[in-house]
Amino acid sequence: MLFDAIILGIVQGLTEFLPISSSAHLRIIGEFLPSAVDPGATFTAITQLGTELAVLVYFWKKIVRIIGRWFGSLTGRVPRNDPDARMGWIVIIGTIPIGILGFLFQDVIRDTFRNLWLVAIVLIVFGLILGAADALGRRTRNEEELTYPHGLALGLAQSLALIPGVSRSGATTTMGLALGYTRPVAAEVAFLLAVPAVFGSGLYELYHSIKDPGSSVFSGAETAIATVIAFVVGLAVIAFLMQYLKRGSFLPFVIYRVVLGIVLIILLSLGVLQAY
Repeated sequence: MLFDAIILGIVQGLTEFLPISSSAHLRIIGEFLPSAVDPGATFTAITQLGTELAVLVYFWKKIVRIIGRWFGSLTGRVPRNDPDARMGWIVIIGTIPIGILGFLFQDVIRDTFRNLWLVAIVLIVFGLILGAADALGRRTRNEEELTYPHGLALGLAQSLALIPGVSRSGATTTMGLALGYTRPVAAEVAFLLAVPAVFGSGLYELYHSIKDPGSSVFSGAETAIATVIAFVVGLAVIAFLMQYLKRGSFLPFVIYRVVLGIVLIILLSLGVLQAY
């Protein structure tokens, strides 16, 4: 199982920040590994702690500045309309929807949403939506133009990532593009917005796995190794993506999602893969 955990850690790091859904890839790749098991929501959430730690490292100066300015706005030392202070509030507002929905529908997320037919359809549909937003979005707004209503809209989009196949970064980035933000800004806001949500769900699942060791198909050591690998790979992927989006579009990811969804439907139809 250690080999499987290592492979899944690499997959988590490679796919968390690209708009192609890490949870969908963990679900699919797990079927082709020697153990041929669904890694499960617990393993997925815990390994995401590694990739979110990569976000903290990459955006460390910015995150520290946002937190400092946000606290400063509470005491009046920083203007309430300060862009960094506003970003702090936007992250808080945008985290509320996924926090509520994740808590209310955790059983559905663990079971029903992991149906590979659903994953295949979602990969295709949300890939096409991402493509439309990228092609039709004005891409003129910068970070200073973020508003609280936009923060809520981005948060609602992020909550769709509870369904494997949607992609947390993909859904939030799609909304950012639809609202007229540039590609780098939409991606950066998506990364920042995910931090409290992912750490919240990851720590909850970590507590759950310690309390009930049988809740995950992998041992604690195997999950820990996968999480460290996800951190290292994820950090490299963030650096790549932020540079790529300065000149490139999301079209390659759209094509990849659609092709993967079609291949998955074919494999399910032929009986090579089972929905659960």
